[in-house]
Amino acid sequence: MINIKKVKYYPELRKVAELANEIWHECFTEIISLGQIDYMIEKFQSLDSMTNQIENQNYMYIAVYDDDDLCGYMAVKPENDERFFLSKFYLRNDKRGKGTASEMMRYVFDMAEKAGKKSVYLTVNKHNSHAISVYKKFGYEIIDSVVTDIGSGYVMDDYIFSYTL
Repeated sequence: MINIKKVKYYPELRKVAELANEIWHECFTEIISLGQIDYMIEKFQSLDSMTNQIENQNYMYIAVYDDDDLCGYMAVKPENDERFFLSKFYLRNDKRGKGTASEMMRYVFDMAEKAGKKSVYLTVNKHNSHAISVYKKFGYEIIDSVVTDIGSGYVMDDYIFSYTL
């Protein structure tokens, strides 16, 4: 049974950071270099960066369990306008194709609606064909394209997707 819940305690956030490391090394090796994966994990997905995002940037982390197995996570941030930012949306490879991502997305849409937002937006690597097809299946549309310098010689080459609630 799938259980989706807000991460409230530091030990659970530590487990989410460990899962992030696992998923990123599983999913992104065909898209970006190992050096960039490690850099981005440290900068955006490590326990320290997740803690900073929660404490200083108004992010919420959400853990996804299949029974007692932590298998996915999300991070969201209500913006100061009518948008809801879906910053992270990850599910371990062995749990894909079973409807879990659909439950996760419904959870995000519900959160956004409860926060009074009119749309959900996210960024996705232009070469991540799997994620692009998933977001399109959910009804997201590409609204922009950006290249963001993230330091150490790395860039994020992303599409910006939006979904109108």
